[in-house]
Amino acid sequence: MKWITREHVKVDRVACPWLIKKFVDRDAEFIFVPADKVVDEAKRLNAILYDVKNVELGHHGKECSFEAILKKYKLSDDPALLLLGKIVNGADTDNTLYQQPEAPGLEAIAEGFRHLGFKDDHALNAAEWIVYDALYAYCREMVRQGKHNGDFVGPAP
Repeated sequence: MKWITREHVKVDRVACPWLIKKFVDRDAEFIFVPADKVVDEAKRLNAILYDVKNVELGHHGKECSFEAILKKYKLSDDPALLLLGKIVNGADTDNTLYQQPEAPGLEAIAEGFRHLGFKDDHALNAAEWIVYDALYAYCREMVRQGKHNGDFVGPAP
């Protein structure tokens, strides 16, 4: 299936393709276009819109697109993905919904990736997905320890 969103990806538009490819559609093809063309291109290509205003797989209230995908595709039974969703939400928004302590770190990492000079959004996604693999592993470990909200405190001084 084809999936489409706005170009010049940031946190949610990297996290969503990672989630889609890993848990929803292993054969997903991602398309990134200018914001003013995304709806028309989605119709032309018969592509699923995500992280675009006023679509099912977009922001709703204080929840981000990653969380919309978790709900739509019934992935909310994985507590590690739920925790990852909170981290993504905080990094992509003002972090007032969950006050997730990991979120500012993810936001800084995502911003750093944007300044590494990748040729396009596909290359940036390919490089940055390792971060989401690592965060998902962290979330799985937090859940295993019974820390469903992450409870990240970092190493002792």
